[in-house]
Amino acid sequence: MNFTDAVTVAGTRRTADGYLIAEAKAVRTGIQQYLGDEMGKPKMRTVRVYRPAEEVFSDKSLQSFTHAPVTVNHPDEAVNSDNWKDLAVGEVSTAARKDGDWVWLPLILKDKDAIAAVESGKRELSAGYECQLDWTPGITADGQQFDAVQRDIKINHLAIVDSARAGPQARIGDGAGNWGVSPVTSDQKPKEEKIMTLKTVTVDGIPVEVTDQGAIVIGTLQTRLADAISKITATETAHQTAMAAKDADLAKKDAEIDALKGKVLSDADLDKRVQARADLIAVAKTIAKDVKTDGLTDAGIRKAVVVAKIGDAAIAGKADAYIDARFDLLVEDAAKGAADPFATIVKSGLQTQDGNTNDSAKAYDAMLQRDRNAWQGNQKESA
Repeated sequence: MNFTDAVTVAGTRRTADGYLIAEAKAVRTGIQQYLGDEMGKPKMRTVRVYRPAEEVFSDKSLQSFTHAPVTVNHPDEAVNSDNWKDLAVGEVSTAARKDGDWVWLPLILKDKDAIAAVESGKRELSAGYECQLDWTPGITADGQQFDAVQRDIKINHLAIVDSARAGPQARIGDGAGNWGVSPVTSDQKPKEEKIMTLKTVTVDGIPVEVTDQGAIVIGTLQTRLADAISKITATETAHQTAMAAKDADLAKKDAEIDALKGKVLSDADLDKRVQARADLIAVAKTIAKDVKTDGLTDAGIRKAVVVAKIGDAAIAGKADAYIDARFDLLVEDAAKGAADPFATIVKSGLQTQDGNTNDSAKAYDAMLQRDRNAWQGNQKESA
């Protein structure tokens, strides 16, 4: 949609070539009101249009001012490459910039008739621009309500006019003619009627009749409340999740502590373990007095005793259960005061008392002697 914005030409001076240098402000931020008929909204008396700072001062918007043509009065159509030679009397000389709530513009006029008109008092400047209207109602940060938002503002031309509709104070609108839409002034605003249309909105389940503005305010507040509740819920959920994770960690730690406590012996249990160890060492020393027990486990002590009594070969490749059984036998024999006969045979070999061979051995030796002397006949036997 096409719009106009009126400003006052100021700070004029002539160049050596006779051109006129001037300054102006155009397109400010804030809310302007337009007639609904001009805005394509005949059912609305006026339309409140909001121009946010991020749109007015965007790089794209400010760059559109550079070299924008200057015309005398607004043309009936937008200025372009087909008609600029017939319509333009000057241009924006350099880049526009932000100046408070306004856009500051440096101008240069080159047409002598236009320069004469300005010097004679035709000093109002009306900006003609295009933009997109976003028909999303809302409320500004300072509490002003609006019906639409201007976006993608792009300057088409600047028109020198006799008198801006808004006066010398820079405001949107003035001498729009057939080119664009201008805001309403105090003498154009329709008289307010006492009759107002009410609509029903629901607040906490209760239907309430309010004006259109009231409905907008309530809707905005309800949206903010819903957003706040959503954020609180998300925060509470995150908090509960974190607490659950901490509880799980504490439970795990408690379980580990309980497990460690279960491994700690009581004084009575410790006494039993010490006594059992002492008894084992005493028995080991009784069976094999030279056995070394320092640094050995209980199983190691039992094995050392068995080895000392019956030798390594007797238990080579044997399972721990076998060694334990042999140790138990040694303990039983020690309790009876008798030596282990098996261990004695394994370690010393088969012998009789007093170191003499038995009768069988004697007979065997006599037979061998007789066989060795058999060749001598009876002489040897008689001898």
